[in-house]
Amino acid sequence: MTSLAIASAAPRIVVGRIVRAAAVAAAGLGALAATTGWTLDQRLVVAGLAAATIAWIATRVDDAVVALAAMVGLALVGAIPVDAAFGALGDPTIWLLVGSCMLAAGLTSSGVAERAAVALVGRARTVRGLWHRTTIALVLTTFAVPATSGRAALAMPVFRSIALALPTAHQRALSLLFPAVILLSAFASILGAGAHLVAASLVEAATGTTISFLWWLLLGAPVAILTCVAATEIVLLGWLTRAERAIPVAHVAAAVRDASHRHGRSMSAAGVRALALLALVIALWLSEPLHGIHPALVAMTGGVAAVLPVVGTTTPRDAFAAVPWSLLVFLAATLALGTALVTTGAADRIAQASLGALGGAHPALVLVAIVAASAAAHLVVQSRTARATVLLPIVLVVALGAGINPVSAALASTAAAGFCLTLTSSAKPVAMFASVPGVATFDRASLVALAAATAPIVVGVVLLAAVWLWPALGVPLETPVALRGTR
Repeated sequence: MTSLAIASAAPRIVVGRIVRAAAVAAAGLGALAATTGWTLDQRLVVAGLAAATIAWIATRVDDAVVALAAMVGLALVGAIPVDAAFGALGDPTIWLLVGSCMLAAGLTSSGVAERAAVALVGRARTVRGLWHRTTIALVLTTFAVPATSGRAALAMPVFRSIALALPTAHQRALSLLFPAVILLSAFASILGAGAHLVAASLVEAATGTTISFLWWLLLGAPVAILTCVAATEIVLLGWLTRAERAIPVAHVAAAVRDASHRHGRSMSAAGVRALALLALVIALWLSEPLHGIHPALVAMTGGVAAVLPVVGTTTPRDAFAAVPWSLLVFLAATLALGTALVTTGAADRIAQASLGALGGAHPALVLVAIVAASAAAHLVVQSRTARATVLLPIVLVVALGAGINPVSAALASTAAAGFCLTLTSSAKPVAMFASVPGVATFDRASLVALAAATAPIVVGVVLLAAVWLWPALGVPLETPVALRGTR
């Protein structure tokens, strides 16, 4: 019976693969047909990116493999110079992530990150206090652990400790809270997601404006905090009744504190060293305008220090294992693709067509369109970095043509694209908290409801930031001044 089932399923699998391959090929050929009259390099880059986008959407091939195949293919046909294709691995953003991951490995092994989160959460006295303390703890991890999936893995033990001490309804609400805050808080730091590094690199290549760690923090943290607080209240009010919000949580705090004792009741010497090293690295990042040391070099210095004898807190093996090498390859390949879209002039061509469709609309309407499209993009392209690669080169040119500061438009697009809560497949943290052994978690309807309630707030906060906050911090909305400046 089993063999018959397998035999009957085999043709469907083959047909599905053929259909998906045909869709990828059709996207590439369609892009070539739609770009008649463009230069050959422009047509090839657009066709390659179109095929890659459909592959990201419709196939199960690893995102990094798709990006790498597109980059190699374009290099083989001469649309991307070989130096530009492989030189992306030497981009400072890649080494910034390597050093940060090595540093994070030291924090994790010494128990500092978990101990800090538990110490904060363990003092809660009410359900609302527990929820907001959890939110604060998750926001703070943005500055210590790069990438949302790494922060989700770090938070999982704390989540289990809290959830197992709570009733079923609270467990389900908590399973919504953790991924929502992890994803929305990422915009607070340039290291919060790989897409931010792509955005910073493309902005610098297109406008000459360098976005430092400190400047991104000033621009992004208010947006991240406001959206996280809003999401926390939505989960509290939408998924817990008044009676459920009134239950005592002292026993929860005690359970969380007990869970933290696996690292010892007092901070170890390794923990003290890890905390001191993190504080030094963040201080150097924040003071970059004073000393001029590149953030990537600071990160690598911290990463090397984390594995040195006596000074370090982890082993080289564990530190290198903590580096997401597939993500680095993905970042390098998407950086090459995004840069090629700009340097060949293909982004200009696409933007001109987009501006024609907008029909001379007011800059405010163009900004709303950019933010709304970026927020909805996760329904089509699941990878945050892939969304940045597809959207940002076009956004930069569209914004400039509409009289919007491209730096502001890129930040708004990146912030909105960080909203990816609608589907379990939308982001790794959502998938991780969708099924936790022994814990009641959210269902699909609850996730969609949370997304529907949160999306308008995220879009509204991003628009307010672009119109009011960022101009006050040196990023004007309509006047593209200081496009060749450095912050």
